[in-house]
Amino acid sequence: MTVNSKQESFTTSDGQHPVVHRSWKRPRPIIDYGEGIYLYDKDGKRYIDGSSGTSVVVNLGHGNLSIIEAMYEQAKRVAFASPHFFTNEPMLKLGQMILERAPGEMKNNCRSWFSCTGTDAVDDAVRLARQYAIANGKPSKYVVISRWQQFHGNQIGMAGVAGHTDRRKMLFPMFVNSPHIPPAYCYRCPFGDTYPVCNLKCAHALETEIHQIGEENISAFIAEPVVGASLGAIPTPEGYFEVIREICDRYGLLLIIDEVMTAWGRTGSWFAMDHYGVTPDIIATSKGFTGGYTPIAATIAREEIWQVIENSGAPFMAGHTLSENPPACAAAVATLTYIEEHDIINNSRETGAYLLERLHELDEFEIVGDVRGLGFMCGVEFVKNKKTKEPFPPGKKVSLLVMNEGIKRGLILFPCTGNIEGVAGDMILVTPPLITTRTQVDEIMAITSEAIAAAQTQLV
Repeated sequence: MTVNSKQESFTTSDGQHPVVHRSWKRPRPIIDYGEGIYLYDKDGKRYIDGSSGTSVVVNLGHGNLSIIEAMYEQAKRVAFASPHFFTNEPMLKLGQMILERAPGEMKNNCRSWFSCTGTDAVDDAVRLARQYAIANGKPSKYVVISRWQQFHGNQIGMAGVAGHTDRRKMLFPMFVNSPHIPPAYCYRCPFGDTYPVCNLKCAHALETEIHQIGEENISAFIAEPVVGASLGAIPTPEGYFEVIREICDRYGLLLIIDEVMTAWGRTGSWFAMDHYGVTPDIIATSKGFTGGYTPIAATIAREEIWQVIENSGAPFMAGHTLSENPPACAAAVATLTYIEEHDIINNSRETGAYLLERLHELDEFEIVGDVRGLGFMCGVEFVKNKKTKEPFPPGKKVSLLVMNEGIKRGLILFPCTGNIEGVAGDMILVTPPLITTRTQVDEIMAITSEAIAAAQTQLV
């Protein structure tokens, strides 16, 4: 990839950009516009957005006028109204839409708190669990148990809850470290077992952790239903959440589900938890909520949780200046409306299944160890040795190599690392917009296959 001429005018005399990017040296083309699942840079090069914005965000693709116009119309009326003094109609409508689509027993039995990012949503979920414990007369309950190889946002406090080792190391002296149990990761079972004869040891590990910490100290357990960036689209095995739900109920823990990546049709249902038939107590969600058109997030909880706090007389102790933003809420309303009116969830389920079927064709490559996914949230794990599942050394940067080979050919994939104890392991997420057609899946697969073949030639 080369720096285009139009980008060079945005550099200082010594060639530095006036802004900070996430990587220091990699050249970045200037994006010009997007249309559907495609993006175009200033040089006219076309890219397939095979990862929905590199982090599973752009669910409805680029240039969706119904969302853009909804934001515009709301902004013309009022773009900002202090949440300390006002409510607004788009927010109330959005809350009603969530109420009617919430999973399981939360349907028509929940309320939503709106913030800005997925990190906010998870942080507020943890705050909610703590405040609920205090309002419920159990102030000793503050510990949140998590799992290794999970990601819960870019915030110092949430780094202690998350289990993405590499992102935690530098910040370790700065946060309260939560206890963690092993992930539900059948391809690399942490107990060396095979599903289903394993008897779901990974789920029963929660009870062991509760015994060691003391149930009187624990407020909640948090999990991703399909683990995204840390494990490369690992769906939870059948029966796992039934065990987790029973343990949480027996010991008085709230079950927090992080659906920042997985909600709003990504897995072929409104919420990923719909697939498992288990109702959480609290859900954190963001990303595809507005399809990336503007930031918004929600912390959704059962009515009885909110009611305890309301009865205590204390306000919910969270919130930001831009919470409940009217144009953002209008964008979310338009997004959910579009999903429903255009049968997007059905397309995610059926065409996502076709994508996963096509991805399994990659099993023929020597460096492909595992293919997995649910709906339009799919992943590929790379290995040095198929038989032993030995990973490549981290210095090989295999996921970045595959990503770069994809970009050369006009396909954006999401590189992931650290699935093995947070140190080794390479994966890619293949998570195109939910509007992707079977023909476009074929186009994605042709380039993905070429990219992996090119990477394999350099590695084997």
